[in-house]
Amino acid sequence: MAETRRLFFALTLPDKIQSEIISWRATHFPYAAGKPVARANLHLTLAFLGDISVEKQRALCQLAGRIRQSAFNLCLDDAGQWLRSGVIWVGPRHAPRGLLQLADMLRAQAARSGCYQAAMPFHPHITLYRQATQAVALPAPGFSWSFRPTEFALYASSFKQGRTHYQVLEKWPCLEQ
Repeated sequence: MAETRRLFFALTLPDKIQSEIISWRATHFPYAAGKPVARANLHLTLAFLGDISVEKQRALCQLAGRIRQSAFNLCLDDAGQWLRSGVIWVGPRHAPRGLLQLADMLRAQAARSGCYQAAMPFHPHITLYRQATQAVALPAPGFSWSFRPTEFALYASSFKQGRTHYQVLEKWPCLEQ
């Protein structure tokens, strides 16, 4: 059987914003809210691919390299909780068109390449906690972090020694206008 890796396309958050979100999370959520996502693992998933062979990875990378997406501004100014999936998140209250276009292109290419894509609409977010099965009070509006993603990346996900690790495998630029 061919070797596979668990892959996804995502936006990486700038280091400064990762640190600010971690500090904000520590002051606004109880210690027992759920299993906190490590600072280094904060990202915004664009398209989940699943367990992918090396050959399919190469094909998806070629397709991703053809994408010509203009850069966009992203403001993380909303928070929520999905009790069913046990996720507490932050994300944009209003997703920019460029973000939605990029995710749509990557998800469509993944689907055409045989990667299952959930029928649920894309909801851009950064997962802060997993296994958050009890409702928590969400912070009042007024928080926000803004940045201009300059690239998107292909990540590999692995589970080692009881921890999830993400590794960037390849990056592609967003075009400046």
